[in-house]
Amino acid sequence: MLKSYFVNIQVRSAVIVLLLLSPLVSATETPRLAYLVSDVRIPFWSIMAGGAKQRAAELGFTLDVYSADNNARQELLNTVQALESDIAGLVVSPTNSSAAVTILELAAEAGVPVVIADIGTKAGKYVSYIQSDNEQGAYELGLLLVKALEARGWSQGGVGIVSIPQSRKNGQARTRGFVNALKTSSFRMAGIRQQVDFSYEETYRFSRELIKDNSDLRAIWLQGSNRYQAALDAIHDEGREGDVLLICFDAEPEFIEMIRQKELVAAGMQQPRLIGEKAVSSLDAHIKGDPVPSRQMLPVLAVSPDNVDELLPLIHKNVLGLSIEQFND
Repeated sequence: MLKSYFVNIQVRSAVIVLLLLSPLVSATETPRLAYLVSDVRIPFWSIMAGGAKQRAAELGFTLDVYSADNNARQELLNTVQALESDIAGLVVSPTNSSAAVTILELAAEAGVPVVIADIGTKAGKYVSYIQSDNEQGAYELGLLLVKALEARGWSQGGVGIVSIPQSRKNGQARTRGFVNALKTSSFRMAGIRQQVDFSYEETYRFSRELIKDNSDLRAIWLQGSNRYQAALDAIHDEGREGDVLLICFDAEPEFIEMIRQKELVAAGMQQPRLIGEKAVSSLDAHIKGDPVPSRQMLPVLAVSPDNVDELLPLIHKNVLGLSIEQFND
């Protein structure tokens, strides 16, 4: 605790010194924004960054993206670098809700307005918090799973969860919504495993543990998307194909066909490109002195075999971040 405290003090001091030493921005220089993101290697965050960059360009800003690669120390270093680069505003998708507090404190000391995109914070001042409606989206996803399980003639059993960190506000909301949906049925939550490094190996191990620990397991809910193959491989290696279903949050391009073929029950698809666009638009409005809602909730698309084709244009644009040209290809 003491070590962490002194590191934060040193970082704050470095920010103040760097800001004092930085040259003033010329009136003709293109105003800059920065986006602090937890891990741009993950498609969801990459798509959000793409939406933010495009909207920034449309509004006359330059936007720099700083990825922490899911490392808290790198996130602090990125914060220092961004705040000393004469930015007019900051978009933040922190590694977790606790880390967001430190970022907001540093930005406040530097006089830089912040919009939070998706993950949330435990405390601190910000212009707006733009998020997916994780709880409602997860609730609708849970209802789709219950419907799919009952369609197979199953009336009871367990559903295991491989979750994103529950220290994140969005993770808590997803779990809460999904569990509430299960409570409308006779199915139960059969354990939860929290991802730490988001690796294939971790997801595979957690999925096998849930299967081994619950002989009546009916499904696994993966609260992310990019490690779906690990869960499918675990189901296969345990000899439970057809007996244990998979349902996911977020989306991968291959999910469209997998949902059509019912290899995947459904997916709760956030709209990261839209979140990125809204975040930059909100900063722009704030800088101009216009009012901005302190909280903005965007819908999660609960995509199933029944509606996947109807939602396809929206999925391509806001979920997968494809251009019109890519969509037509």
